[in-house]
Amino acid sequence: MAALAICIFVLTMQFFWLYIDDLVGKGLDFITIIELIGLVSVSTFTTALPLALLFSSIMTFGNLGESFELVAIKAAGIPLTRFMRPLFLFAVLLAGLAFLFANNIIPVTQMKLTNLKYEIIVAKPAIDLKEGVFYDKIDGYVIKLGKKEANDSIIHNIVIFEKRYGLQDNYLIAESGVMRVSSNKKFLEFIMYNGWRYQERGLRSTTNTEFTRLYFKEYKKVFDLKSFQINKTNDILYDPKMLSVRQLGKAIDSISNMDSFFVKRTEQELTPYLRFLLYKDSTQLFGKKELKSPIKKLAQMIPDSVARGVSEAAGYQLSSIDNNFKMLGQIYTENKNAVAIHSIEWHRKFTLSIACLVLFLIGAPLGSIIRKGGLGTPMISAIIFFVFFFLFNNFGEKLAKSGQWSVFNGMWLSSMILVPIGLFLIYKAMRDSQLFNQEFYYRLLQPIKVTLQKYFKK
Repeated sequence: MAALAICIFVLTMQFFWLYIDDLVGKGLDFITIIELIGLVSVSTFTTALPLALLFSSIMTFGNLGESFELVAIKAAGIPLTRFMRPLFLFAVLLAGLAFLFANNIIPVTQMKLTNLKYEIIVAKPAIDLKEGVFYDKIDGYVIKLGKKEANDSIIHNIVIFEKRYGLQDNYLIAESGVMRVSSNKKFLEFIMYNGWRYQERGLRSTTNTEFTRLYFKEYKKVFDLKSFQINKTNDILYDPKMLSVRQLGKAIDSISNMDSFFVKRTEQELTPYLRFLLYKDSTQLFGKKELKSPIKKLAQMIPDSVARGVSEAAGYQLSSIDNNFKMLGQIYTENKNAVAIHSIEWHRKFTLSIACLVLFLIGAPLGSIIRKGGLGTPMISAIIFFVFFFLFNNFGEKLAKSGQWSVFNGMWLSSMILVPIGLFLIYKAMRDSQLFNQEFYYRLLQPIKVTLQKYFKK
């Protein structure tokens, strides 16, 4: 439990190190902070459990080796694999617990964590509004703040661009102001002081426009957060991390069975432009009969008076076909990426569970070989092997997302590499290997050292 608590603490701190600038000084109440810490801690459980199992197994077997208890066990005729059997069964139990946790608890936790982060953004929009950075998440506007006070309510050097489809964007400039969210959390209000409003009025088809500049001592600008909320809600609903194995399987099947949709959609899109497809069976009328007159070239069949119009119409038709093909190709690529992302999340729920067994197979023999207890050497060894596991896992996931590897090979890459290493360590531990013994390497290299000294003396 202590090792698990340490691992969860480290992974939770990693989350807050990434978002420390967005959370400090935002006026969050104590209950919200505790809820955020709790959700982050629970969401890191499936990642922390394999690391904790690796660390505890190295430390346990290292303590047994340091106190020569493993020597006594082997002297009694009990092999290492038999001694590891009860602990391996316990690791199997933990792997099953990790799967149940990842399948039932983590999806709900991820949904609540995403909702809480969204509530923080809505309640405190200053989290995303950073100094000197253009913010374009609110539809129709781009906002830039020169400076913010510590409470994030008082702002200075405000620039607001209103994106329109006219001649140019209208914009507001103010020296200072106050930013706040309405009581119903549907609007973001800017109360600005000492500024200018620039606006150009006129039609796009004419250059006869009117440019106005308005000075104000106090001006209130209200931004509608409705579209922002809708986008966030859609992101929440369609995040595969919030689905169980059964839900992911249904989603993968429904997305994969889209071939009939593309065939039907392609036929609907192309038939209006390729009308000869309607007569594709008319060639059967000719059979093997010879035509009375040879078929002329297309240019010879079209009169000169309409040749240009026919050529332009054909160009438009081909352009439309090309655009439709690109649109269908984009939809197909998005569906393919969606299948890959859902499949990755499906495999992740199993790989993190099996990782408990894989890392135990590494930690138990490694601790018996190192024969060092305490926190120092076991912690360093656990971190090294967990970093390898983490790197291989991320490397395989990126290859699976890019489509260079299959999802199965990418997500199980770390296990396929670390299992042989664990079996090799078990083999060495059963034969009292001196794999990490300094004196063994010193004796091994001593003849080479003596030979080199004699060579250089000559």
